[in-house]
Amino acid sequence: MLDWIINNIGTIIVAAVVVAVVGIVIIRMAKNKKKGKSSCGCGCSSCPASQSCHNKG
Repeated sequence: MLDWIINNIGTIIVAAVVVAVVGIVIIRMAKNKKKGKSSCGCGCSSCPASQSCHNKG
């Protein structure tokens, strides 16, 4: 088992970094959604989908 880890340490490190970055992005998106921020980064005034993003209901 130790030989496998030693032979694949580069792949393991890269995979861990990718998983961490994806996790951070997901957490940030969830926090922004709770705050009511837009996920697209543009203004909602000219967006054709603004009614579906910000329901007043």
